[in-house]
Amino acid sequence: MPVSNSSAVCGPLTTRKPGKSWTTWSPLFPPFAEEKRSIPQPKASKVAWTNSSQLLTRTTARLLLLTCRYLWYLRLLPLWMDLPKELHSYCAPIALEFCKLLRKVVNEDGLYAWCRSTLSVLLESVSSSMGLMRTKVKGFTVQEIFPFFNELVSHLSEELDSSLYSTTSEGPSSSHFREFVAFLNPLRSAIIEQVESRILISIDYHPLYRDEIRNLHLIFDKLLHKMKNCLIRVEEILVARGSNGDEFVHSGWSQYLSILKELNGISKLYQGAEEKFWMVLRNMKASLCALIIRFSRRDDDNQWLLEHKDVTDFESRRHLVMMMFPEVKDDYEVLHEMLIDRSQLLAESFEYIARVDPESLHAGLFMEFKNEEATGPGVLREWFLLVCQAIFNPENALFLPCAYDRRRFFPNPASRMDPLHLEYFSFAGRVIALALMHKVQVGIVFDRVFFLQLAGMDISLEDIREADPCLYSSCKKILEMDAEFIDSDALGLTFVREVEELGSRTVVELCAGGKSIVVNSRNRQEYVNLLIRDRFSTSTSEQVDYFSQGFGHILSNSRLQKIFFQSLELEDLDRMLYGSESPICVDDWKAHTEYNGYKESDPQITWFWEIVREMSADQRKQLLFFWTSVKYLPVEGFRCLASRLYIYKTSEPCDYLPSSHTCFYRICFPPYPSMGEMRKRLNVITQEHIRCSFGTW
Repeated sequence: MPVSNSSAVCGPLTTRKPGKSWTTWSPLFPPFAEEKRSIPQPKASKVAWTNSSQLLTRTTARLLLLTCRYLWYLRLLPLWMDLPKELHSYCAPIALEFCKLLRKVVNEDGLYAWCRSTLSVLLESVSSSMGLMRTKVKGFTVQEIFPFFNELVSHLSEELDSSLYSTTSEGPSSSHFREFVAFLNPLRSAIIEQVESRILISIDYHPLYRDEIRNLHLIFDKLLHKMKNCLIRVEEILVARGSNGDEFVHSGWSQYLSILKELNGISKLYQGAEEKFWMVLRNMKASLCALIIRFSRRDDDNQWLLEHKDVTDFESRRHLVMMMFPEVKDDYEVLHEMLIDRSQLLAESFEYIARVDPESLHAGLFMEFKNEEATGPGVLREWFLLVCQAIFNPENALFLPCAYDRRRFFPNPASRMDPLHLEYFSFAGRVIALALMHKVQVGIVFDRVFFLQLAGMDISLEDIREADPCLYSSCKKILEMDAEFIDSDALGLTFVREVEELGSRTVVELCAGGKSIVVNSRNRQEYVNLLIRDRFSTSTSEQVDYFSQGFGHILSNSRLQKIFFQSLELEDLDRMLYGSESPICVDDWKAHTEYNGYKESDPQITWFWEIVREMSADQRKQLLFFWTSVKYLPVEGFRCLASRLYIYKTSEPCDYLPSSHTCFYRICFPPYPSMGEMRKRLNVITQEHIRCSFGTW
């Protein structure tokens, strides 16, 4: 019945007459009336209460249960989460005792589940504040925690089975999973601490916590087997659905990645377990990648997924690293506004990007060119292309192109001639990060040497092949030369490197006293290593550091900068920055285009696609850029653009040129009377020197 206030409800407790049945209280406890009727009634004779300690314990527990139910029903039990965190370590043992007593007399009762959940919250709080679940937290042992952990493993197992056989199942419960993790973390930490082992645990030998160590290993095997079956089922469904498989990914799979993450943590404790875990994921790669794209979120800890790049593909890795960026906002009021003169593009862009607090760039950018009407995303895409071309233009001396692939760049050691060069490298890092954040392909890619430097990785001889073919060839020859020939000092090499900058030559020692150390067959490998390090690391270390800092400014957490690059292959970054190198496919273009005012069967539309097919590859690029401000398509083609493309019919005279609304991927033209007339107009807008002049918002 409804409860109006605590005093009204508490009344029967203070005025109850002797001998009145406990069951008369049941209206106050509608969810729990049945359990209360089963509580032993006080008798005149107290023999049954004193002769059996077991009955006394059981009855005490039941009385505790009744009291707890009463207080819980009135919401008078302590709200543990509202207590100061420093008190949680004192409350946790109390909650543990409540749970142990209730567990003896009920089975997955609502109050027991609530108490166990409360205990899990307190455990989580204590563990996070102490780093490890240490034995000085009174009342907690591995043996006491394990029964609750086992219960939650059983729940998750049943729920995994349910999600396996039913597409309508909600799958593993988020609350059960949260409790599972809360009990697992201190349990795992306590085992590590008590075993006092920094090496992998063998389940065959450990007298302390032996049973718990074995049981945890059995639980790992059990859950990993179930997850393997679940991933097999996911793959079966995705294969059956074909290209529409991603649309069928259902909510019952939402906890799969989280469970796998915890299994990965357990696997690191046991000999052979980690290899077994990653082998399962390697074999179930397609399922894993589908789950990553569908269910991984910015708030999750996704770094474990990037430990082994062979279990992910390009799309899933891209998805994971893109979540390291802030989410671009649609609210124009919070965007960082820029008004830039095309004739002062680089200098003014530098002022707008390099001189501001990074936080102001996290929401996104709003871009206008001075004395031009066009605004919005299309203009922003054009700005990214133009400013990246300027930054990486060799004439500006910040970056050098590779000799055999002039799309690829690495820092120029001679950039220090400009006193602002380090600030410009930080600016360049911000611009590249912003281009990635806004998903704009800019047609610029990094040389492998530069990529490895950003990832904090060592550079080998093979890595410099494209950046400096001459140095690569020379070092290769030195390493392959006959030992007697090189020991004869015929080459006259010492541990120095000659550096030429702006027409002057200087000699740099590769190590202390390098001028007096002759290169021979015994030290030539060291000489080559030092030569590469000085040429590609030492000489540009400041430039790379500032670029890294600028890049990190745009990430949600600047400390993720190296992890971002470590998580990718160079080819992944190429595809994200450059886009597709394949010629534009007209059939793909047409399949992703819709019409407004025209019908696909209209002669103007037929003519249009015939003319596009006749165009050169460069003309098609120019037309696409005029239409969308996209010069480099994503590697997946038109389907990965932000929108479908549109052809709009206008009422303008037929001597007008086409116009475009690049923000909305629209091209607009009147119903030209002939194919020749249309071809003439389209040829005009695909000329490089004027194709940027017709885009509008």
